[in-house]
Amino acid sequence: MLAARAPCETVGVSGDRAVAAEQALGDLTAAIAVAEAIVAGISADQWDAPTPCTDVDVRALVDHLVAGNLHFAALVHGAPRPDRDADLLGTEPTEAFRSAAVALTAALGTPGMLERTYPLPFGEVPGLGLIEIRLIEHLGHGWDLARATGQPAAFPDDLAERGLAVARRQLENRQSAFGAQVEVSADAPAIDRLAGFLGRAV
Repeated sequence: MLAARAPCETVGVSGDRAVAAEQALGDLTAAIAVAEAIVAGISADQWDAPTPCTDVDVRALVDHLVAGNLHFAALVHGAPRPDRDADLLGTEPTEAFRSAAVALTAALGTPGMLERTYPLPFGEVPGLGLIEIRLIEHLGHGWDLARATGQPAAFPDDLAERGLAVARRQLENRQSAFGAQVEVSADAPAIDRLAGFLGRAV
């Protein structure tokens, strides 16, 4: 996160892929809802607070999520990508987050989206892979934002468990851009174990 991802695997049978995508899109929608509540809970004096992402403050991290959502929506539609260097939050960061999330989920639900591949910096990624990347981004950075602002990372345990399984598959060949995995107790909440897997000190 805040770095290139390893290529995503998909299942080989189109029917299985559709079922997996339906589950992943439902999980992404649920993860976005929790992340949006966390963004809405950020107080006026917390936007420049540090986060577990090195040298990234709260506002920059929310902007990163918004930019990623708009970028992936544009990718699916074949539209121009947003300027990643622009401030996409404006004066209403929560509304900017919500609007970008709506654009993303609408794009990912487009008929035929699963049958195509999409160019990312590390190669072509299938439709299911796009969904899974955004899922891990919202779970992982949702945890980051919760930790930075003193809020609970209230992701349901079953959702976070599935996200952890996706992350393990995505990062099977872990890249140096990611922090080394941090060991977390096996009985810790799944979202904390996911954060540890992504290199966060829990």
